[in-house]
This record gives sequence, structure tokens and C-alpha cells, in this order.
Amino acid sequence: MTTTTTAPRTPTTTAVAAPSNKLTSGRLPSWVPWGILGGSAALSAAPFAVASLSSGSGFNVAGWVVLAAVLYLVLITAVSTVVEGRRKGTDRLVTGVVVIAFAIAMVPLVSVAVTVVTNGINGISGEFFSSSMRNVVGEGGGALHAIVGTLMITLAAAVISIPIGIFTAIYLIEYGAGRRLAQAITFLVDVMTGIPSIVAGLFAYALFALIFGPGIRMGIMGAIALSVLMIPVVVRSTEEMLRLVPNELREASYALGVPKWLTISKVVLPTAVAGITTGVMLSISRVIGETAPLLLTAGVATSVNYDLFSGRMMTLPVFAYSQYMNQGIPATAFVDRAWGAALVLIVIVMVLNLVARVVAKIFSPKLGR
Repeated sequence: MTTTTTAPRTPTTTAVAAPSNKLTSGRLPSWVPWGILGGSAALSAAPFAVASLSSGSGFNVAGWVVLAAVLYLVLITAVSTVVEGRRKGTDRLVTGVVVIAFAIAMVPLVSVAVTVVTNGINGISGEFFSSSMRNVVGEGGGALHAIVGTLMITLAAAVISIPIGIFTAIYLIEYGAGRRLAQAITFLVDVMTGIPSIVAGLFAYALFALIFGPGIRMGIMGAIALSVLMIPVVVRSTEEMLRLVPNELREASYALGVPKWLTISKVVLPTAVAGITTGVMLSISRVIGETAPLLLTAGVATSVNYDLFSGRMMTLPVFAYSQYMNQGIPATAFVDRAWGAALVLIVIVMVLNLVARVVAKIFSPKLGR
């Protein structure tokens, strides 16, 4: 007789998923902030539209944007606090404030870029890059002499400032820690960081006037004036980058018997080269658009001058200033040349920054294998 045992059946239960409402589940759907933003914009536009129609004036865009931003912050904070809790509501409030602050900071940047490109494109032509203003009274002419002067003076200022700034920062970080001389240098660098650019121009002019007599104008004078403004920026940025280099790298190099100067040149500087390059480009961008010191030192010229040590030399900032302030007939030609010089100056700064990024990427230490 055979006995068969059958396993008891496991009762099957069918789980019925309860419908979840995202508005009450502790998290707002992704479309809610955008919906609140659109509703805030629409509600804020209503009173300004009524006021514009009743008074006959234009629509107040700035007031509408401010009111819409405030209304959005209030609504998103209240809705998020009710649905997600007080902590998440505060987080959304702070996030909104940060985003709005970023947008406000971008407004002047975008406005300047759009204005310069829109107005400067009218003055850009082949003649603008191939000719100077020699013997040009009205229309025609170009900014070749100003472009050459800007590049030469800025290059000379960089040649003077970059070695001095980097070596000064190396001394302050690697050799002068705790010494009175280092403290004095740090104090002087702080003072130089805040001096007005016109003071640097007066210093360079007074220095050369004592040697060559009053009324002297040369390109090298402008380079020295710009170097006075560049050096503290290079020192400060390089100093901060050297501080970021871990001491373990230095100690490992010393443990292998490498002398200090070789450790600095082969370990410390290559590690910080990306930040140092960025700081150098910031210093160049800081001085390439200066007008006041170059008016005092390099002066105003209408022809190309390739000699930094002889004669006046025109630069793009001075060229834009002189064209706009001394308008002739027709005035539109002078204004177009001024905006064109401003656009070229911005393009030069952009190209220099791109070159600096490429250099920093190539020479920075490779962390991967």
C-alpha cells in the first residue's frame, strides 16, 4: 500500500497597490516648481499690464521680474513646507535664492557681451585689422597700431611680472615662513593689491621723467605701470596654489634625498601649474583693459610703433577712449571704431584664457595611469 504525501498549498495573496498621491507622499512632482514659476510669472504680469494700459507707458519688465521672483520664493516655500516638511521647504527656499542670485549676476555679464558684440560688429572689417589711423580724419582707418601696442605692452608687462610674482610666492611659502621679511612682503603685496591704476601710471611716469625728463612717453613705461598692477595678483594667486600642494609630496621628495630647490621645481610647481596659470591669466585680464595708466605713460599715437623703447604707442583701451571722446565727422565712424576696439579687446582676453586652459591641461600632473 503506497502512501502519498501532498504538501500543503500555500495560500496566495494578491497585493493590491494602494494608489499613491505624490502631492501627499512627502515629495513634490518635478513639474510643480515649474508650474509655480509659470503661475508666479503670470500673476505678477497682471498688475503691470493693467498699469501699462492705464497709463500708456511701457511694460515694466524689471518690476515684473522682481515681483515674480519674490512670489515664486513665497509659493514654493509654502507648498514645499506643507507637502514635504519644513526642512525641505527651507532647502527649496535657499536653492531659489541662490539661483536668483546667479541669474542677477549673469545679467550684467550677458548685457555687456551682447552690447559689445551688437555695436562692435559694425566697426569690424578687413581694413580695421590691416591699417592704422595715420592720415585718417573721418571714415576709414583701423586699429592695427592699437592691437600691436596692446599685445607688445601686455607681453612686456607679463615678462616683467610673472617671474617676479612666482618667485616671490615661492619665497613666501617655501622659505620665508615665520620670518619678518616675509611678513613685510605680504603686507606690501596687500597694499599693492588695492592701489588705483592711475597711481601705477603716475609712478611709472615719475620714474622715467626723473631719468629722461618730463613729457616722455614710451611703451615700456606702460608695461612697467601694468606690471605694478600685475605683480600682486600673481603673487597672491601663486601663493594660494602653493599652499594647496600637500606637504606629503614635499616630504616624500626630501626622503629620497632630493634637494629643496629641485623639489620645488619638479614636484611643487608642476602640481600647482594649473592654478598658477589661471592666476597669471587673471592678472593679464586685470591689466589688459586699463586706460588711465597707459594714457599717462604710452600716450596716444596714430601709426604703428614696434619699438617699446622709443616713441608713443597706442593701445586698444586708449584707442576706444580717444575715438569715443574725440568724435569727428561723421561721428558714427568714430563710435564704430570705438566699439570695434572694445570687441577685439574682449576677443583677445577670451583667446588668452582658452590658451591658458590648454596649457594648464597639458602641463598639469596626470593622476590616472
